[in-house]
Amino acid sequence: MPKHMVKVLDTTLRDGEQTPGVALASEKKLEIARALDDLGVDIIEAGAAITSEGERKAIKLISKARLNAEICSFARAVRTDIDAALSCDVDSVHLVVPTSDIHLKHKLKKTRQEVREMALDTTRYALDHGLIVEFSAEDASRTNPTFLVEFLSEAVKEGAQRVCVCDTVGVLTPESSRKLFSSITKRIKVPVSVHCHDDFGMATANTLAAVQAGAREVHVTVNGLGERGGNAALEEVVLALSHFHGIKTGIKLNKLYSISKLVEHHTGLPVSPTKAVVGENAFTHGTGIHVHGVLAYPPTYEPISPEEVGHHRRLVFGKLVGSHAIENELRRMGLKPTKAQVQEIAEQVKRLGDREKLVTDTELRAIVDGVMGREVKEIVKLEEVTVVSGNRVTPTSSVKVRFGDKEVVESGLGVGPVDAAMNAIRKVVEGMSNVRLKEYHVDAISGGTDAVVSVVVELTDGKRIVTARGTSGDIIMASVQAMLNGVNRLLWDRKFGGA
Repeated sequence: MPKHMVKVLDTTLRDGEQTPGVALASEKKLEIARALDDLGVDIIEAGAAITSEGERKAIKLISKARLNAEICSFARAVRTDIDAALSCDVDSVHLVVPTSDIHLKHKLKKTRQEVREMALDTTRYALDHGLIVEFSAEDASRTNPTFLVEFLSEAVKEGAQRVCVCDTVGVLTPESSRKLFSSITKRIKVPVSVHCHDDFGMATANTLAAVQAGAREVHVTVNGLGERGGNAALEEVVLALSHFHGIKTGIKLNKLYSISKLVEHHTGLPVSPTKAVVGENAFTHGTGIHVHGVLAYPPTYEPISPEEVGHHRRLVFGKLVGSHAIENELRRMGLKPTKAQVQEIAEQVKRLGDREKLVTDTELRAIVDGVMGREVKEIVKLEEVTVVSGNRVTPTSSVKVRFGDKEVVESGLGVGPVDAAMNAIRKVVEGMSNVRLKEYHVDAISGGTDAVVSVVVELTDGKRIVTARGTSGDIIMASVQAMLNGVNRLLWDRKFGGA
């Protein structure tokens, strides 16, 4: 197969926003669109202009941003949808037309001929008004194959510049995807796109099979967002095309992790730690034998380097830790332990790991300090935390800490008492040490209303990242404690040259 450039249409802002619980304000949509453009996406499906005034505002902002990418609006086969798209100054429409008998009978309640007439009329109307038309067959994977090819061919004769075959409910397999797209690309003389959903967990594989069979454009979303099981994930598809098939896209692979984090932040949907390519565990190693292998030669347990996708390698410590990992970490910290000290630290980490799923950086360093006789002083000390919350009161928190001989007081507002307290402590921390909160996670250790909770935070000062834990029967105190434990570790290491 010749190595060719495959175009990428990203539909995070349309299909991705259809993920239950996701609603993006226009400014957030614009920020994501700029990031997608910087990533190298060819076509950005910015939304469905017919949806609402707010949606049209967002699409207009993106259209006027002078991005390199083609800006596209979703549209049904009705002229009003085209008019709405035109009002947003988009370059193209993704004209989606149901083609399966299931959709025609139960959703549209129309015959094939009636749908054909609607679709071709709308295609002509869009083309006459200067829009690029990507003509898309919805539920194509459950459509009569003969009718599907005939319908797409008629759209091309009408002037559609691209056609798309949608596996709307994710029922293709790689084998059936390859067969379907091979049949279509042999008969259709314009670029054919593939749009896969992940209901059976095969969206990425089906997309790759379609490209192998001749598809020249892939529809994807960042983090695999979308309805039900989501869409084919941008990061998986483009990396697999490059790594396995040597097929180029315009995507800058080293920006995949950063855009994943941006979309995660704006949608509020956390990415699973085990998510391929961009999950926090994608390049994380904890088992002794794996850590040993990675330290000796990274490809032993990493198919690609984390830097290739803008990610980072991380070693975690728990009951499965080996002495090689401990020794490597101590050397990275600038310490020169004896073999006996390494063994003692490993044993203590294993014992703590038996009780906790994760031994945080601050806990590891406390063990190291104890074994190696290093005395660590508390640089930032909590003096007072006050939180006010109620039905008609905006949650407000005040935090007082002592930093050396200085007393620092900050207040914060939040959507709840914990958020308010975290915002207050964040102000204190950022003001005195330029430390930023990256991740926040809470677990109940015991059951019942008096449960003890464990809060784990990930902090960074721009050079290093540390994890820290706080444990308390009060989630607010556990959260504040976790923050200060991490800050004290970063400040101590910064002051005395630790890693």
